[in-house]
Amino acid sequence: MDLQTQMKKAVAKAAVDQIQNGMILGLGSGSTAALMIEALALKIRSGEIKDVVGVTTSFQGEVLSSELGIPLKSLSSVSEIDLAIDGADEVDPKFQLIKGGGACHVQEKLVAALAKKFIVVVDSSKLVEKLNLDFKLPIEVLPTAWKQVQQALVKLGGAGELRMAQKKAGPIVTDQGNLILDLTFQNGIEKPELLESQINNIPGVLENGLFVNLTDEVLVGKVENGDVGVESLKKA
Repeated sequence: MDLQTQMKKAVAKAAVDQIQNGMILGLGSGSTAALMIEALALKIRSGEIKDVVGVTTSFQGEVLSSELGIPLKSLSSVSEIDLAIDGADEVDPKFQLIKGGGACHVQEKLVAALAKKFIVVVDSSKLVEKLNLDFKLPIEVLPTAWKQVQQALVKLGGAGELRMAQKKAGPIVTDQGNLILDLTFQNGIEKPELLESQINNIPGVLENGLFVNLTDEVLVGKVENGDVGVESLKKA
C-alpha cells in the first residue's frame, strides 16, 4: 500500500472514531470518504457502532453505503445532521475549501451546511497557502446557461472551461443533470467569501465549489520519519 493510501486510511479511521451511537451522519464523496464509509461499515457490522443512519452526498456514496449495509435517509427527510465527514481538493490556512473534483459539490455543500459538526479528511498534499493556484474551482451550471455563465466569469477575472468526460463523449454530467465549468484565476482566490457570493449570483449557476466558513476540524494524514500519522487541526 502506497503512503498516500495509508494516509487516507489513517484519517478515515480517525474520523470514524468520532462517530457515536444514534448519530445522523453526512457521508462524503471521493476516495478518502469511500475509505471512511468502509471503516464505518466494519464498525457497524462488529456492533461497535449502533443505530446510525447516513445521508450521502453523491450517487457514488449511496451505492457504496447500500452495498455495505449502512442504513440511509434522504437529505430531505432530515432536519439536522449530527456529524458530516468529507474530503476536500484544497484546504487553506483559514479552513476555507475547494471541493468538487468529483462533481458532487452541490449535495456536499447541502450536507455540510446542515451538520452540527463538519470534519474534513485529507492527506497533507491538500493543504495550500492560497486556493485555486493548483486546483480549479468547479461551478455547476444549467446546461442551457453554461456559455452565458462562462462569459460572466470573465468579468470577474476568471477563465472557465467546460469539464469534459474521460470515458464518454461530451461533457461531465452531474448527479443533478447539470454541467461543470472549472474556473481559474491567474493569482488564485483572494477573497473566498466574496467570490462565493459573486459566482452564485450569476444567473444559471446552481452552486460553486468554495466551502466558506463551514469546516470545524481538519484531519490531516502526514508522514514523519517514515511513519503515517494524523494531525487534528481546529479553529482557534
